[in-house]
Amino acid sequence: MTSAVDTELGAELRGFREVQALAYACAEAVAAQLKPGVTEREAARMQREWLRERGVRDWFHLPFAWFGDRTAFAGFKIPLQFFPTNRRLEPGMPFILDMAPVYKGFTADIGYSGSLGLNPVQDRLMADLEEHRELILREVRERRSLREIYENVERLMNRQGYANRHRAYPFGVIAHKVDRVAERRWAPNVFGFGTQALKGLASDALHGHRDGWSPLWSPYKFSDHPPQPGLWAVEPHLGFRGTGAKFEEILVVTDSKDPEQSAFWLDDDLPHVRRWAEARSL
Repeated sequence: MTSAVDTELGAELRGFREVQALAYACAEAVAAQLKPGVTEREAARMQREWLRERGVRDWFHLPFAWFGDRTAFAGFKIPLQFFPTNRRLEPGMPFILDMAPVYKGFTADIGYSGSLGLNPVQDRLMADLEEHRELILREVRERRSLREIYENVERLMNRQGYANRHRAYPFGVIAHKVDRVAERRWAPNVFGFGTQALKGLASDALHGHRDGWSPLWSPYKFSDHPPQPGLWAVEPHLGFRGTGAKFEEILVVTDSKDPEQSAFWLDDDLPHVRRWAEARSL
């Protein structure tokens, strides 16, 4: 018999799954329209417009686009370098689209890697990311600390011959918690981040500090605790000689004693997961 709690959780997960699927549909639609000469700023605007046409009015953060060696965060030293630039897309160039819309009060944060034409290096990076997705899920189910899992992801990257590019993110995070966001008629943003979503993250940080956990999954001491139940936007990011690739999707963590129910990816019907399945079927 299904309990009211289970029903409520199912409805919650459907809401997050819906907005995550919407964001990935946007990424695929925009990627299909990219052509030589398009700038990062234009690609970011294309994402914003596509999502706004479908009802998105608020954001965890506004869309990003990175082209060429910026997919590997080459030379990134300050946060402003993450914002879209006038870098133009060229044939064979890798790109990453990253967006975090809020829809009907649910949040997603996704990353989509591709290239304009053939790019064997990025194809290899994407193929090797499958092992990271498996490792993260396995070790979260084992209830290892977030810091230990982070270190094991980095060790795997090093064995594969790659650089850890999520180290370049603020606080070096590989993931952060996502939550429901109160819907407002007017949804302002500060430096590209939605104020409502930032309030939620700040509230998690405050409660977490009091209870001994952090909503940021980092290599630092404040992440030296087991996975906290909730939803986490996870983004392992590989770099190799000026080419970067990543995925970003929601991992659900619960307090269930059943290993398979204690952690699971919110949705397996995503572009990178389909790509790996197709490669195995060849």
